[in-house]
Amino acid sequence: MRSRMYVRVYGLVQGVAFRHYARREAMRLGLSGWVRNVRDGSVELACEGFDEEVSQLLAWLEHGPPLARVSRVVRRKIEEDDDEVFPELDFQIRHTV
Repeated sequence: MRSRMYVRVYGLVQGVAFRHYARREAMRLGLSGWVRNVRDGSVELACEGFDEEVSQLLAWLEHGPPLARVSRVVRRKIEEDDDEVFPELDFQIRHTV
């Protein structure tokens, strides 16, 4: 089965290449979606893919890249009727919001 998730990661997650590492990990897992910094210092992302690969990305987000210090990860399933559009076979780094 496939699933879609929205995730917000808190802690020392900006200025440590978190978005680039997250994109690399998502692409390695064959996921579609996006990642971006948020002005409050967190990082948010949305992803879509097979359940196993989404679960692997969620596990990776619990610690992130080497210099990151993740303090909390909040996740929410994106329902099928949500209007979120995922780029086909791509995982984008988006502008800060």
